[in-house]
Amino acid sequence: MRRTRAPAAAALFLFCTAAHAAPPPQESWTFTGRLENDLFADTDRFYTNGIKLSWVSPDLQWFQDLDWFKRDARLNRWGNLLVDALPFSGDPERQRNLALSVGQMMYTPRDIEREDLIVDDRPYAGWLYGSVAFHSKTYRVLDTFEIQAGLTGPWSLAENAQDLVHELRGIDKARGWDNQIDTELAFALVYDRKYRILPRVDLGSGLGVDAIGYAGGALGTAFTYAGAGLETRLGWNLPADFGSALIRPAGETNAPADTADPRYAAAGGWSFHVFAAATGRVVARDIFLDGNTFSDSHNVDKESVVGDLVVGASAIWGRFKLSYAQAWRTPEFEGQDGSQQFGSVSLSFTY
Repeated sequence: MRRTRAPAAAALFLFCTAAHAAPPPQESWTFTGRLENDLFADTDRFYTNGIKLSWVSPDLQWFQDLDWFKRDARLNRWGNLLVDALPFSGDPERQRNLALSVGQMMYTPRDIEREDLIVDDRPYAGWLYGSVAFHSKTYRVLDTFEIQAGLTGPWSLAENAQDLVHELRGIDKARGWDNQIDTELAFALVYDRKYRILPRVDLGSGLGVDAIGYAGGALGTAFTYAGAGLETRLGWNLPADFGSALIRPAGETNAPADTADPRYAAAGGWSFHVFAAATGRVVARDIFLDGNTFSDSHNVDKESVVGDLVVGASAIWGRFKLSYAQAWRTPEFEGQDGSQQFGSVSLSFTY
């Protein structure tokens, strides 16, 4: 009698959808360092460099003891449903973490040899910032609330950082930084939800596949936008985290969500996978293109819709995770000469 694999495959998919391991150890921290630069694409223009350092805390167990959102007899049925839906409520299955980040980003026009103001090209701009984020997650979903604030203009130290790197590499310095946008204290409030649309599915011999979607947005004087995206991963011993995001608000994704992650293997696990992601966002404000909020500065007409295509690979050995991605970004302002391409490297350590 001929056997069919369909019931077994369906059962495996349902098992992978429903089951997950225990939460990470309470004392587990994750540190991530990221570097992005267009020199990986042999260019020096537009979004030219970004660095970010992030720390994600252990699970904040004291949230389980709070009475803020526990069921109250005075709440009606709809009130209780609302309380249960809040990602920071007393749901015992959720892990809660704080994430602290510092970073710097810099932007230049295409022609960095000109000293005069290039009115139809991207403004010189820098962003030196810090952020505090609250994560609420399970293996399946990660909600992030973040406050990001920082300085633009000369106080961002973008010119100093670029000059140092160009000097070390023997590259001519950009000559137009006198035209950068002014110093301003800017901020953004950010919300982001990442959802494992396709939970980890075992294809045999340790090979697996999953898919992670995200949607969210930001509101503030630094940037205001709404965006969404999808990442698909294929490889061996896929990590139980939320992918390999580029530097962006609420983009810290490397902390493991449960003990099935190879970084928690007793003898030091390993993993290798490739990934591809497509994201898009509708932009209402971008201080690095629109110019200063409270003073006149160089600005250009931004594109309202911007998309990214990202491909890369990631490897885990022991408690370390190393990722590299190549990103292609559609034009961000009207008249931009071609799309943007840059590389992104991240190294994280769970301890």
